[in-house]
Amino acid sequence: MQITLEHAIHTYADVYQRVYKRAPRNVHILDSEWVMINGARMRINELEYLTQQLEHEYSKLLAQKRSLVNRLINWFK
Repeated sequence: MQITLEHAIHTYADVYQRVYKRAPRNVHILDSEWVMINGARMRINELEYLTQQLEHEYSKLLAQKRSLVNRLINWFK
């Protein structure tokens, strides 16, 4: 279970970094089910759900950037 916790935290931190351009604060493993991230205590399944939400947010940001770039390219044509 420890490897799963560490992997989940690493994945969350990676996505968090991409979305917010900074690392999450206060990342701790409390026990086999609980973690502390950014001052919030949560279960590992909640962390995985939060990671999915952040990945979705990051995908939306990328789509917006692509759209903007494509509009600029079309405008310059």
